[in-house]
Formats: sequence, structure tokens, C-alpha cells
Amino acid sequence: KERSNNNEHKAIQILCSRPNCLPCRPYTLFSSHRQKLSRQTHNNNKEQTPIVMADGYKDFIAGTVGGFSGKLLDYPLDTVKVLLQTQNSLATSSATAAESASNHATRRTVQETASKNVRNIPKSLHPPPPSQIAAATGASATSPPVYRGAIHCLTHTIQTRGFLSLYNGLPSPLLGSMAENAVLFLSYGHVKKALGEIPGENELTLLQLSCAGGVAGGIVSFVLNPFEVIKVQMQVVNATRNHNNRAGVRSYKGVVDCVLQTVRTEGVARGLYRGQTSLLLREIPGNFCWYGVYEGVCLSQIPEGGSKRDLGASTHLLGGAAAGVAYWTAFYPADTVGSQMRANPDYASRRFADVFMDVYRSEGVAGVD
Repeated sequence: KERSNNNEHKAIQILCSRPNCLPCRPYTLFSSHRQKLSRQTHNNNKEQTPIVMADGYKDFIAGTVGGFSGKLLDYPLDTVKVLLQTQNSLATSSATAAESASNHATRRTVQETASKNVRNIPKSLHPPPPSQIAAATGASATSPPVYRGAIHCLTHTIQTRGFLSLYNGLPSPLLGSMAENAVLFLSYGHVKKALGEIPGENELTLLQLSCAGGVAGGIVSFVLNPFEVIKVQMQVVNATRNHNNRAGVRSYKGVVDCVLQTVRTEGVARGLYRGQTSLLLREIPGNFCWYGVYEGVCLSQIPEGGSKRDLGASTHLLGGAAAGVAYWTAFYPADTVGSQMRANPDYASRRFADVFMDVYRSEGVAGVD
């Protein structure tokens, strides 16, 4: 438009030797006004684009800082949660491995004797007891202590391995929480816009906000799962370090070594995305309830004629606390089964439903609750 207007203005100057003459002046003023409007529209469009981008950056930064701070506070309790969820199945896996090693040694001894055509097996060739086989294979004959509850697990871990052991493997969930919250905030905002939200004009219903949270949770699960796998592996290794490492649980020097060993032995899909179904079943209903409760608390506290911007920090804290309770109670068994699949090598390649029923049959409701 500016180029065409300039050409029109130049054409008038060329056709008329007196640009300020009365016949040409009205058209010249009209052309100048069109150029001014065009420049104003162009400048307004340039100013509106950074505002939209700034909102996205704010969501990203807020989610990153929030995830970083929250994980520093709740990681010790998360370690206790994983230790309680996996203690029974890993102890059973260790005993099964020791029994399997004993049977293998017995078969090998019989085969060696039979190959020598010896009818009577001397006592010196009898297989050693399970305790010796467990010591030889790296499995402990005595299982690690079974915790009586969260307080016992917390105090026992601090007394035996120190307080800092509760933060073992922290870098993985720290990075994971930052990525999780950043992607979650961005996804939630985009889904709300896709549902037709226009702030101040067209507000979404509470059900629509909950659905937006559920969709965002499903998206973020694919970003979060690799960090969850490494986190659980490091927490379990930390718990078994003083008990000769339960059979099948690898030992890692650190987070980087854990990632390398997992990818090298199991690959990216089967290794880093182990238990993806369980995470989907945790994140979708969990975030559906989280955003539903949070937005519900905020909407109930908005003063008449006001908006969400008028709410104070205490209201947001109350909404966040209530939403956190709703998140974890939505489908907690999915998290328990997910921890089992990531920690127990026997469950690594099995389906979610199979692991769920196996844990339920062996431990009852308490095993998946």
C-alpha cells in the first residue's frame, strides 16, 4: 500500500508542475492520509505480536520456576513414596532370583555328575544352601527391612543412609519437573484457546477447563516419562545399596550412568518409556481433577463484578493445595503400578493390566493403594 501510494503521489507531481495548486491539493491530502493510516496499522500489528509471545514466555518461565521450587521441597517425600510402593515386589523378586539360582546350580551339578557316569553323588557335590548361592550371585539372602509406614521409612532411611540420601538422583526429576510444568502451562493455554476462550469476552465453563487440563496432562506425560524412569531407578538403587543390591537391580554411579546403561541395554522406547501407559492413566485424570478443583476454588472466590486478577495469593495457595490432593487421589493405583514397572525388572516388559492384577493378587488392595 505504501509503495502504491508513493507512486500515486509521484504521478501527481509529474503530471502537475505545481504540486500545491488548488486542483491537485485535495487528492494530495487524501493520499497522505491513506499513507498515515497504513503506517499506523502496520505499527499496531507489530506491537500486538510480542504481547502474544510474551504471554507464552510468562507461562513457560512460571512453570519452570514453579516446578524447580516444588521438586526441591517434595522430593524426599517422593523418595519415601517410591520405597513404600516397591519394597514388597522387589523383595519377592530377590527371593525368586535366589531360588532360581539354587535350582540352576543343582541342575548343573547333576549334569556334570551324569556326564562322568557316576551313580552316587558325593556330598561334596551337593548344591550349596541358598544363602551361599545368594552371596555368590549378588542377591542377599535376607531381604531389606519392610517399612511399617511412611514415618518409619523416612526415619530408617535417615538413620541408615543420612538425610541427603533422600535426594539421591535429584537432577533427573529436577529437570523433569521444570519441563513438565513448562509444557503443561503452555499446553493448557493452547487447549483453552482451541476451545474458544477469549479473556474478558468468552470464558470457558468449569467442565471445559477440566477437560483442557486432562488433555494437557496427556501431552506432558510423553515429556515426563523418561525422567520418571531414571528417578525411580536411582531411588531404588539408593535403597538397596546396603543390602548387596537385590537381584536384577542394576547399580549406577549417577544419573548420567543410569541413562547410558538404560539406553544401552533396553533402548529408548522400552527403556526410557517403560510404564508409559501407567503415566497416561495418572496424568490425564489427575490433571483433569487438578485444574477443575483449582479453577473451581478461584471462581468461587472472585468478587462480584471482578475477575481472577483480583484474587490474592492466599486464594491461589488454597486452590493449589486442594488441587494437589485431588490430583493424587484421582487414580493413585496407576502411580503405584508405574513405580513397580520402572523399578522391578520382572515387570519391565509386561502390560499395565497384567502388573496391576499381579500386584493385587500378591499384596491385595494395600499393594496398589
